Amino acid sequence: MKYIINQMADGEDELILNYREVNEEVERILAFMEQGSRRILGWRENEQVVIAPGDLLYAESVEGKTFAYTEQEVYRMNYTLQQLEVLLQKEYFFRCSKSMIMNINKVAALRSLSSNRIDATMENGEHIIISRTYASDFRKKLRGE
Repeated sequence: MKYIINQMADGEDELILNYREVNEEVERILAFMEQGSRRILGWRENEQVVIAPGDLLYAESVEGKTFAYTEQEVYRMNYTLQQLEVLLQKEYFFRCSKSMIMNINKVAALRSLSSNRIDATMENGEHIIISRTYASDFRKKLRGE
């Protein structure tokens, strides 16, 4: 597939995708394009906030409550982790433990640990441990399998 990128001096940004048939690469590009328009709702103090999925670093469940983390904020979610997995693109989000999902695009570095676990350093410097149960699936996902 060839790519043409043009920077404009003014006007509205636009993405145009021309394709002959839908294949895996086209589906990934369409999912990426649609992700920009998706939003999820969270709570910060007493106000409801609209959050772009691409801004999320990870989400975790603590004592039956779900929290989503961006680089700057923590939001209380009215979703379970399972519901968030459905709402968020599986292409970009990964279940890394029983109580956490992470945004693969926000991983800055990876380090192998004992017992087949992985230490993922996120863009904000936080460390997330990918449990051994999910580590092999994570490695496959990184290889594009």
